[in-house]
Amino acid sequence: MIKIREATKNDIGTLYNLILGIAKYHNQEKSVITNSKEMLGSGFGDNLKFGALLAEINGEIVGYLSYTWNYSIWNGCEYMNLDDLYVTSEYRGQKVGLHLMRHAQDFCINKEINPIRWEVQKKQ
Repeated sequence: MIKIREATKNDIGTLYNLILGIAKYHNQEKSVITNSKEMLGSGFGDNLKFGALLAEINGEIVGYLSYTWNYSIWNGCEYMNLDDLYVTSEYRGQKVGLHLMRHAQDFCINKEINPIRWEVQKKQ
């Protein structure tokens, strides 16, 4: 069973490793300049810059979806900007990504946020 939950500050090490995993998948490990300490402050401090959802199967974290909140001047409203969606290779094809996306959708509906924006980068 796939369980989706919001990341907490106790998940920083795991979340950071997942970020390194997606960077490696895209051959962009050298582009990751953040670290766990910076992520802790910007994701779980007083001035939040990002959020993350984690996917668990049998207690193991197998994927994540990260997001930021932005504002659309054209729409006159706040929206969720999906940053990353990543599932570890051994759990791909099991609808983990779909569960993460649906949870993000429900999260926005509950906050009365209408649009979600996601730009996809082609694998290099």
